[in-house]
Amino acid sequence: MKTGTIILIVVILLVLGIVFYGISVYNLLVRLKNRVKNAWSQIEVQLKHRADLIPNLVETVKGYASHEKEVFENVTRARSGVLNADSPEAQMEANAELTSALDRLLVTVEAYPELKADRNFLALQSDLKDTEEKIRYSRQFYNDTAMKYNTSIELFPKNIFAKMFGFLQEPLFEATEADRAVPTVSF
Repeated sequence: MKTGTIILIVVILLVLGIVFYGISVYNLLVRLKNRVKNAWSQIEVQLKHRADLIPNLVETVKGYASHEKEVFENVTRARSGVLNADSPEAQMEANAELTSALDRLLVTVEAYPELKADRNFLALQSDLKDTEEKIRYSRQFYNDTAMKYNTSIELFPKNIFAKMFGFLQEPLFEATEADRAVPTVSF
């Protein structure tokens, strides 16, 4: 065999190796991106469930605390924001507002001992607490999945293919300023 033929074979094998590697990287990134989408969908399911619980919770509390109009309006507005958010970033922000509004609602409940003993309210509160735990877990799972994906598209040489194919970073859930604040405990 001539040297030119050997070089041509080596070049063809090298090009084929790069093509097959590019295909495998692309497929890996698609799988990871789909896992991120699935993890986000799991969060959306829990957020929808929580949003569905809120009207019942608000109506139950309204029966006892009808003069707390601003608290109810804030919860309703925040719930609407979650349901109307059109991107993960917007939903993350709306979710933080809803969590804050729910916290204020539950603080309002503290002033009504008869409400805290109401069976319907206790059931709704328990269901809401369970849903909040599922949301927390879903966020953690989403962040883990998004972190694996984000890391994968940043590592060399996958980052070259990720840029070529248009794979972009996914946002992570982060603690809000209110979440970072140290709670005050007084006895």
